[in-house]
Amino acid sequence: MKRIFRGLCVPAILCAIVLSQRAAVPAYAGTAAGEAQTTVAKAPPTGPNGGDPFLWLEKKNGKRAMAWVHAQNARTLPILESDPHYKQLNAEALAVAQAKGRIPYPRSIGGYVYNFWQDPHHVRGIWRRTTRASYATAAPRWTTVLDLDAVSRAEHANWVWEGANCNWPQETRCLIHLSSGGEDAQTIREFDLRTHSFVKGGFVLPRGKQNATWLDGNTLLVSRAWKPGQLTKSGYAYVVKRLRRGQPLAQATEIFRGKPTDVSVQPFTMHDGTGHRLTMIDRGVTFFTSKYYLVTPHGVEPVALPEKVELDAMVDGKLVLALDQDWATNGKTYKAGSLLALDAAAMTADPLHLKPALIYLPGPRESIGGVAATKSRLLVSIYQNVRGRCFVFRPRADGAWTSRRLDLPDNASIDIVDTDLRSDRAYVAVTSFLMPTTLWSVKTNTGSVAVAKSLPAQFDASNDVVEQHEATSKDGTKIPYFIVHPKNMVLDGRNPTVLYAYGGFQISMTPDYSGILGKLWLQRGGVYVLANIRGGGEFGPAWHEAAMTIHRQRAYDDFYAVAQDLIARKITSPRRLGIQGGSNGGLLMGVEFVEHPSEWNAVDIQVPLLDMIRIAKIEAGASWEGEYGNLADPKVLAFWMAHSPYQNLKGGVAYPEPFIWTTTKDDRVGPQHARKFAAKLAAMRVPYLFYEVTEGGHGAGANLKERAHTSALEWTYFTMKLME
Repeated sequence: MKRIFRGLCVPAILCAIVLSQRAAVPAYAGTAAGEAQTTVAKAPPTGPNGGDPFLWLEKKNGKRAMAWVHAQNARTLPILESDPHYKQLNAEALAVAQAKGRIPYPRSIGGYVYNFWQDPHHVRGIWRRTTRASYATAAPRWTTVLDLDAVSRAEHANWVWEGANCNWPQETRCLIHLSSGGEDAQTIREFDLRTHSFVKGGFVLPRGKQNATWLDGNTLLVSRAWKPGQLTKSGYAYVVKRLRRGQPLAQATEIFRGKPTDVSVQPFTMHDGTGHRLTMIDRGVTFFTSKYYLVTPHGVEPVALPEKVELDAMVDGKLVLALDQDWATNGKTYKAGSLLALDAAAMTADPLHLKPALIYLPGPRESIGGVAATKSRLLVSIYQNVRGRCFVFRPRADGAWTSRRLDLPDNASIDIVDTDLRSDRAYVAVTSFLMPTTLWSVKTNTGSVAVAKSLPAQFDASNDVVEQHEATSKDGTKIPYFIVHPKNMVLDGRNPTVLYAYGGFQISMTPDYSGILGKLWLQRGGVYVLANIRGGGEFGPAWHEAAMTIHRQRAYDDFYAVAQDLIARKITSPRRLGIQGGSNGGLLMGVEFVEHPSEWNAVDIQVPLLDMIRIAKIEAGASWEGEYGNLADPKVLAFWMAHSPYQNLKGGVAYPEPFIWTTTKDDRVGPQHARKFAAKLAAMRVPYLFYEVTEGGHGAGANLKERAHTSALEWTYFTMKLME
């Protein structure tokens, strides 16, 4: 389930916050940015039985709530945008975001290379394609397949591209996923790749949190709310129906029904390059546990897979899966973290008695990164002490697997970008903090690699260096972290430093090249730190599970330990130390803000979770009970009453002035958490900055310009707080 939803994470360094980073009388009339706090009032009660004076801000699009948002933006934007650093930072962020030298990341469809592209002339973006031979040149000749700006203009909409699901093996028709302004809810439309147009009278699934997969060229399996309110408590579909071409939605035939208490139920199809195909249903009981079912001509049959497993790929008739728990089956026990294979034909014939084969067992400081298949090989990225390696695996006739490590740069992150089931070609991206991302072309059948595309340097990294250190957490666990700093850094505690972490959902934080980070911070002498705290996936399932539910304080202790290590090494000091995190990482920021307010001078809280007592009542918050615990459990409630940031703001505390930002269109975490946290600070007369992007979903904006603007606001804030 976690790989279907990709967690809460949209990390600032890795993705679009992601994955970038952020008129009435103002509701807060406190100090401006940088001024000292002088008075603090008593915090309003916000416990489960103490009332919540800011519940009205949970009405996401309510008139009163939006008036408050506009007033907050009208107060915050002039403060940041009038700073003498802002204009240049914004111009540099936009230049990086719109740079012509960006890599056009490929997707193989029907023998062509496709790419979705945004630039100043295509603000919402174009979906385009070229031949494989042309893509290999320095200047590929692209053909526009779909112009999203033109569609948006014609339909008076703000469509945001969410991807395409094409019918296999023909790959002539695709289900195009579009969202309004970037929200998770999507509209799905059938598109013809031959005519470059939406199919007249084709499949159209109106807006909703939904999923669809091709059963054949004229039939879909769809999970959605077929009736008003027919959603799980998390806000996702739990009824799957078969929809034939030309049928109205009301005539679709139900084939499977989960429970309203599930997180989500989703159909999906897996196939390999030799004609094998499996259509299945993932019934997500919790965010991390699923029950799987095979869709057969005779009905839907349960499969005896463990509940914590991810189905990653198919190759040569083998279903490849990654274990997130120990699994005893067929007289053997397979360890959590292992990569396994199942014979698809044998599983179909007898889905209750499975006989897996081991592909790879990671060591104690290793984890599986990405897994994807080409026509005859399996491509796997493996992280060893948070450093990427890439291997090609091949099944043998006796059930064993051979492996070969690809000759790619070391001490970097390696991500699988694209694989082609029609051939043994693939593309992987190699990147690190100071090395511009390089796209490598791989032939998995021979193991040969070659540079396909390179990102031009977006900042001067010649004066910087990367180191990896370890901090000791409260319980003695060693926590690795990366630090990017000037070569001539003086250890006097005065270096402006930003510390970033995520720490949740088994999502790993690995080195990544960011032109915005480099140009707006590193090139100006700033220090950047990425902490690999527990809760993530850097060292496999156990690293994640160590900080789940009522054990989450370990992640918070890990983060604090890294900060203390930086101070002990005299790299920085509380006066020069800022922290940053988004989504689940925004929750981390909120906790550190209230637990250690004197240790930071800047706290950037991005699209956060902050009210952990009402989390299940806000947007998709009920989805994440597997991560945070069920508040019906007295132990869980007690833990969050003691640690939920919103509930634990206290009067009389000298908090640093945070920058809190969110987005109106976020229907995953929702803007409600950030709004209420800021409103409570205002009631306490605590200085803060709040900004709400009105588009962009669970991210920093719906297009490059909006995302660059939010990034510029963030780094202006850090410059004001840590460099001046």
